[in-house]
Formats: sequence, C-alpha cells, structure tokens
Amino acid sequence: MGFRQAAVLSSCSFFLGVLVICMGVDYRILFTAFSEPVIKDGMEFYTTFYNSPPAIKALLHAVMGVGILGLVGKLHKWDDSAMFFDGSSLAAYVFAIAVYLSVCVPSSRTVAHPVPGVDSREDQIEALRILSAGNTIIIVLLGAVLIMQGGEWYARRMEETELAKPLARAAAAGTGTESAKDKKDK
Repeated sequence: MGFRQAAVLSSCSFFLGVLVICMGVDYRILFTAFSEPVIKDGMEFYTTFYNSPPAIKALLHAVMGVGILGLVGKLHKWDDSAMFFDGSSLAAYVFAIAVYLSVCVPSSRTVAHPVPGVDSREDQIEALRILSAGNTIIIVLLGAVLIMQGGEWYARRMEETELAKPLARAAAAGTGTESAKDKKDK
C-alpha cells in the first residue's frame, strides 16, 4: 500500500469515525419516536458541533483535501484499475463532499443559529432531520469508497497471482527434467 492509498483510507476512516459519533444522535432522530428530549439532544449536539473552534473545522477540511489529493493521485496512473475503482471512488467521495457542503453545513447553521424572524422552531426541527439524513448518506458513500478501495486491492492481488502461475509452471518444468531439445542434442 502506497502513500496515496493510505491517504484515501485514512481520510475515509477519519470521517466515518466522526459520523459514527454523530450517529448516536442521528439514529434517535431518524429511527425512533420523535420526542422533545430527542429534539433537545439533537439541537444541543449539533449546536456544540457547529460552534466548535475553527481549528477543528480546519482539520476536518484539511482531511477532506487529503482524501481528494490521494484519489486524484491514484487516478493519475490511468489503467483499468484506476478507471474503475479509483474513478468510482473519486465520484463517491466528491458526492459525499457535495452532500456535506450543500446539506450538512446549511442545516447545522439553521440548527445552531436560526435567522430571527425567518427560521421557526419547525424549520430547526426539519433542518435537524435533514442533517441526520445527510450524515447517513455520507456514511454510505464513504463506505462505498472503502469497499471500492478494498476491491481494487483484491483485483490487483488476483491479477498478480494469475500472472505468476505461468512463470511458476515454466520454472517447474525447466528444473524438473531435461527439455526435449537438450535430449535431442545429446
């Protein structure tokens, strides 16, 4: 595994870890009875998350950039593996970032700092539900990236095994007995 592969795997794993932490709240919002304590917990969690120090947000965005750079670097070597696995991984990763930027950021802004006179309590609750659904979509997309990267590794391993078989057969045939040409020369 090279640096580019490690960059992709580490960035996806990092974000999956962050989203698993969020899933403790998201699961209750999406899949259990929607009550006032669930709403209060979700509002507090995402308000705290949104109001985190700028260094944490910078770290999150830097790790996103590392993942993109790793995938683009892997895609630079244009072969079948890069075309199918890395291209699909890049598409899923970019889509995950698009969901983050277009759904999660505005929804968390609405939850944490509603616009006075515009955003009502119902708007905040709806934004909380949308944010939880967006996080779930991102989990699926990042999981797909990890599965495609694992599939790429497996395909390369199988290809190396298949290419090594004829060489092993030729080596075994050459060392075990004399070839017909050698017998004829004697």
